[in-house]
Amino acid sequence: MKGLRAGIAALMMIFVMSFMAVSGAQASEIALKYANFPPAPTFPCVQMERWAQEVATRTGGVVQVTTYPGSTLLDAKNMLRGVMQGQADIGCISLAYHPGVFPLLSVMELPHGFTSAESASRTAWDLYAKHQPAELDKVKVLTMFTSAPSQFMAKKPIRTLADLKGTEIRGAGLISSVLERLGATPVSMPMPEVPEAVQKGIIQGLLTSFEVLKDMKFAEMCKYETVANLPVYPFAVIMNKKRWDSLPEDVKKVFDDLSAEQAQWTGQYMDTHVETALAWSKETYNVEVYTFDDAVQAEIARLTAPLIDEWIAAAAKAGIDAQAVLNDVAALKATYEQ
Repeated sequence: MKGLRAGIAALMMIFVMSFMAVSGAQASEIALKYANFPPAPTFPCVQMERWAQEVATRTGGVVQVTTYPGSTLLDAKNMLRGVMQGQADIGCISLAYHPGVFPLLSVMELPHGFTSAESASRTAWDLYAKHQPAELDKVKVLTMFTSAPSQFMAKKPIRTLADLKGTEIRGAGLISSVLERLGATPVSMPMPEVPEAVQKGIIQGLLTSFEVLKDMKFAEMCKYETVANLPVYPFAVIMNKKRWDSLPEDVKKVFDDLSAEQAQWTGQYMDTHVETALAWSKETYNVEVYTFDDAVQAEIARLTAPLIDEWIAAAAKAGIDAQAVLNDVAALKATYEQ
């Protein structure tokens, strides 16, 4: 009897250990690599970490996402190709880094007058979801979001458009064209390269949203900030198509259910973070903040209006109903900015 009990106990132990091994295998049976190019503290990487955690939670640990911020797996220039080729399962791309590649979605780079990242991010996602543009049909789009409206950060005061004349300012995509229209000298480069360029005097400042004052310590180098509420930078989170096709349907549903939610969450986080970064910059580095008056803003609108006409012409050549897209952007913006 004693031997029988010992045998049963041994069998029970083997069963438990086998169950735990199977459970452990199931908990990590889907492992995904998610690449991003900016430093870890920046908002594209913060949203990445939040998404990875939500996926792990909502799949009960079945999906585990390993994140690679700061270009540790793929840099900005190679992100799109790297995801398509499977070097990373998921990646975050800045659409502005690929001029001409996204004829429809580049509409988000135009001067629409967005006042928040939340309204712009939700507009970007809804626009993609409605039109499903062919420019991204080689990947699975998991979500989209944008920066907050772009502002000037410079090593010298910018209080009039005359102050911009001939000044080297970093901008990417269509925002480079905005800078050119305003009289500045646009310099296009990926964001990770900008701090060194500012330090070395290659450029005198940058045009993007204020969170980088803290996230990338631009407040230390660029003491003069100017509120201009210029265009946003759109981003897309993309997944390798074959890897997406290999996922179980219940996991795909988790990803799809997160898409619009992630766009809204990132926009809200961004808006709050911009306020925090600006306050921190004032307190820590005593930065000066100036806001363009109504007359300057009206002049900016006049000077940049032709960019919309240029986009319409380029979109039409790509077979896009440009006016319908612009109408959708205007309607979505009106809805989300209420």
